[in-house]
Amino acid sequence: MRICECFRSIQGEGLMMGVPTVFIRTVGCNLSCSWCDTGYSMAGGEEMTLDEIVDAVGDTAHVCVTGGEPMLQPDMPELLRMLLDRGKHVVLETNGSIDLSAVPSDPDMMISMDIKCPMSGMTDRMLLSNLDLLGRKDQLKFIIGDEGDLDFAVSLLRDHPVDTNVVFGPVGGTGRLEWLVDKVLATGLDIRVLPQLHKIIWGDRRSV
Repeated sequence: MRICECFRSIQGEGLMMGVPTVFIRTVGCNLSCSWCDTGYSMAGGEEMTLDEIVDAVGDTAHVCVTGGEPMLQPDMPELLRMLLDRGKHVVLETNGSIDLSAVPSDPDMMISMDIKCPMSGMTDRMLLSNLDLLGRKDQLKFIIGDEGDLDFAVSLLRDHPVDTNVVFGPVGGTGRLEWLVDKVLATGLDIRVLPQLHKIIWGDRRSV
């Protein structure tokens, strides 16, 4: 499997924010979002066996598999199962464009799926059938850049009710939070508004 980087930090996004976590970042993505902040993962990296990846996690209880787009890796379902079999809680960060039916069904397996809003330029690549695979242990994330993104996200949630945790965050991870909170409160929907904690702490750096 092609791996961009493995590192230990705290989870900076979503429901697991602040939890010590080992991150496994794969190489490659099938999308090209206008605001992408991990373009360095599109190429390069090194080949690692599944056993090497699992060993690199060590004793840390929480693992986040991210990218790029990790589901492009053919062996990804097997890696996820190996991590679960080692007693890890696993978060899979995925961009919402690839079928997730092969992701293991397990109480410790959390899918963190994006829906790309119009500002990303990738809205037409979303696979909405994945929404049916999300449950209360998972999360659905929208990155909001402007009023158009907000209207799109709210309309989608009204048209496709989901039984999962919904998170809105600002483009860049830290900007326009007050604006976004005010807009979300006005919708009356059960939506969390969260920043990216790692960017608050370390700024726009990699491997943190």
